[in-house]
Amino acid sequence: MADVSTAAITSTAADTFARFVGVLEGALDDHDADGAELASRLHLSRFHADRLVRAASGEPPAALRRRVLLERAAYRLVNTDHDVLRVAVEAGYSSNEAFTRAFRRTFGESPSRWRVTARSGGAPTAYQVPARSRVHFLPPGGLQVPAHRKVTAMDLLKAMVEHHVWLVGQLVDRAAELTPEQLEAPVQISVDGIDEDPTVRSLLARLVGQLAMWDASMHNRPYDVADERAWSLAEIRARLDEIGPVFLDQVHRFADEDRFEETFLDATCEPPRAFTYGGMVAHVLTFAAHRRVLVLGALSDAGITDLGAGDPLDWAALRA
Repeated sequence: MADVSTAAITSTAADTFARFVGVLEGALDDHDADGAELASRLHLSRFHADRLVRAASGEPPAALRRRVLLERAAYRLVNTDHDVLRVAVEAGYSSNEAFTRAFRRTFGESPSRWRVTARSGGAPTAYQVPARSRVHFLPPGGLQVPAHRKVTAMDLLKAMVEHHVWLVGQLVDRAAELTPEQLEAPVQISVDGIDEDPTVRSLLARLVGQLAMWDASMHNRPYDVADERAWSLAEIRARLDEIGPVFLDQVHRFADEDRFEETFLDATCEPPRAFTYGGMVAHVLTFAAHRRVLVLGALSDAGITDLGAGDPLDWAALRA
């Protein structure tokens, strides 16, 4: 029971700390954001916020915020021409004297001496103060937040395929808002040799069909691309729900078992050809990126813009 309790507390502390980092980023220049205010933004009492954030990071919320602001001040002293008092106020100190005491305790010398030393060539470049949480000021105005886990090249590749399958599903769902005429209207911007007379529906069918086609190739099953021409939007969604998880599972296995350099014989080609699993995944992502952008452009023309450019940046940040 004690182990379960400890694990639960650790998980709660980690979750609270993740939320706190988001609050902190928006509170760096809010000088009314003391420990009690930061706790209220987490919907916790000051006591519980301090306890959970300290458990996860080694620092209570207010202390962590003060440290990050001092790191920012150290950076600005060297990289801006702001006078010391302005830097002090930006760091949340009401007087130059209080700022100087805090700065000297943290960095070992006064703000003025820090600036002179840095600009004379003996720069104290380590403006980040060692901290267990590894949350630091990141120039010019953000936070450096450590990854919650180590990500390998294989993890990145798996995430790219996961993003692709997710985004195709989002595109299919948004396309349901189009009229039949919009769904079948020619997509004017295309690339010769990739898709013939593309429409939103045909592009979505190919995006999903491409996964099914390669799954069939890897398992020596026949696949007729011409069948995709008759797929309705509902059929496209149903087929994606079926093949998406299967394709993702295969990519995960190839990555986990270091099999991307293994070859398979694609008997659906005439004559049959050998491909590597890694080459196949790269091929899927390359042509899929082109088709996704065309569909996103058509959706945007129809006033459906909530997916933006389908960029994996935001998707990956939310997962992290």
